[in-house]
Order: sequence, then structure tokens, then C-alpha cells
Amino acid sequence: MGLLTGGIWAALILFVVYKFARSIRLVPNRKAFIVERLGKYHQTLGPGFHVLLPFIDQVAYQQDLREMAIEVPPQEAFTRDNVKVEVDGVLYISVEDPEKASYGITDYRYAAIQLAQTTTRSVVGVLDLDRTFEERDEINKKVVSVLDEVADTWGIKVHRYEIKNIVPPNTVRDAMEQQMAAERQRRALLAQSEGQKQAMINDSEGRKQEMINASEGEKAKFINEAQGQAQEILSIAQATAESIRKMGAALTVDGGADAIRLRLSQKYIKNLGNLANASARVLMPADISRIDELLKAVGLDAESAKAEAARLREEAKALPPRQPRTAALKVPVGPAPEAAASEDTKAPV
Repeated sequence: MGLLTGGIWAALILFVVYKFARSIRLVPNRKAFIVERLGKYHQTLGPGFHVLLPFIDQVAYQQDLREMAIEVPPQEAFTRDNVKVEVDGVLYISVEDPEKASYGITDYRYAAIQLAQTTTRSVVGVLDLDRTFEERDEINKKVVSVLDEVADTWGIKVHRYEIKNIVPPNTVRDAMEQQMAAERQRRALLAQSEGQKQAMINDSEGRKQEMINASEGEKAKFINEAQGQAQEILSIAQATAESIRKMGAALTVDGGADAIRLRLSQKYIKNLGNLANASARVLMPADISRIDELLKAVGLDAESAKAEAARLREEAKALPPRQPRTAALKVPVGPAPEAAASEDTKAPV
């Protein structure tokens, strides 16, 4: 009997010790403990050391305040153009009010998943298939907006929702792949044609620039040639003017006029020799042997004319003979125009 009583007291003591030990709680960081006193909500314990009343207080719920990612299982949905697609996603939430998360709903995770699925189906149902791929961000925003309307009553915060996959049927997928292949081919052909067009433009621009450069070169060449010719003409004119000035100065000295007349006679004889070698028809004096008459005509005195005529006859004999095909027209030398005319009529043509 005493042994049984001792065992009961030992068990009772152990139970009391256990209860006192359980009344001391250490709450980790980013955790929250919901304490009930006699079955009713009493307080929320934050991170740190806490002591509860044994047999009266108890921790009913433990909430994790960190952000959590919840997988939204794949579900079937129909687009506005009656194409069945399979959509899944990821929901990111966190507990903001541990009391509401504990007493506002039995399982906020399950409720958030179900609401995300139904909202996704309703949003996809008003979009065409092509727009469901293009407007994923809009679908995500609408799902988050609907969840935010009820999340406050559940004590949670919906941060974002991301669609992972939108999977159409195999037949639709094959058609889309063919369409994408055709679109890629069209873009490749367009890019090739644009490249050829640009190459032709570049080639024509190059030819245009080449022609411009050639014309600029020709222009510069003509300008340089014209400037050279102008410089040459100017130099000749300056030399001629200087020669005329010197000849004019020579006329003022003694014997200057005779020297000039003599020089003209020499030029005359030399030019006659050049004409004799030419192949064209030329006009020549009726008697080129009468050089003394020519010298008298230019103003030389008789003795000077005779001496110069003798020298010029010797030079004329040394000239090469005229070519047979050259027809010479004799021009009379002397003051009598009638005799010159009669001699001209006798000259062979």
C-alpha cells in the first residue's frame, strides 16, 4: 500500500514539474506563439523568453512570420477562343497578423491556393490564347489584387503571384510551332532582302562618290591646265611686250631701222623655206630670186640690199627642193598690181 502511494506521489510530482517546465517558453526569431488562457485567446508571444501560468495558459498555435512560397497545382482553363490550357504557378505570402491567421480561417494556405486557381481560370477565360502568353504580368496582377481583398481577414499578405507554365494541347502546340517556324523564315527572308537592299544602296553610293571624285579630279586637271595655259600666254605676252619695247628702243639709235629691216628679210627667207617643205598648197612670190627688189621694198639702201641679196641667194640655194605634189601660186613682188595679176593667172593651180 505504501509503495503504491509513493508511486502516485512520484507521478504527480513529475507531472507538476513537467507543467512548470512547459510554462517556460523560448520563442525563436520571426515566430509568433498564440497563447490561450482557459481555452480563450489571451496573448501573442513574440521572439524571446516567456513564462506562462501552469495549468491555465497554453500555446495553441505557432505561426511562421517569414515569407513562404506555395506551389499552385496545375489546373485546366479555357480561353475565350475555347482552347483548353493547363496553368500552374507559385504564390508568395506571409503572415502579418498571427491572431487572424490562427482564428480567421482554418488553413490560409489551402484557401490562398484555391482562390488563386479560381481567379486564374476567370482571368484566362476572357483572353484569347495568344494574349494569355503575352499578358502574363496582367494575369499575375489581377490574381494578387483579388487575393488582397480577402487576405486581410485571414491575417496574411499576398506579395506576388507568378504563372509558371501555360500548356496548350499538343495539336495547338504543333500548330503554334509551325506558325513560329513560318514567322522565323519570313523574318529571315526580310532580313536578307534588307541586307541586299542596303548592299545595293552602299554600292550605288560608292559609285556615285567615285564619279564625284573623278569629276573633281577632271575639274582640278582642267583648272590646272587652264592656269598653266594662262601663265604661258601671260609669259609670252610679257616676252613679246619686252621684245617690242626693245625693238622700239632700237629704232631710236643709229642703224636700228636697217637692222630691223634686215631681220624681217631673214625671217621672210626662212619662212619661204618652211613653206617649200610643206605638203599643202601655198602662195609664193612670182620670182623669189629677185631678193634685192624685196630688200629695197623693206627700205634697205642699194648697196646694203645687194650685199644682203647675195647672201640670201646663197641661203636659198641651200634650201631643199619643193615636193612635186605641192602647187605653188606665184605672187608678184613689186609695186605693179597689174603685172602681179597677170602672173597669177599664168601660175598652175
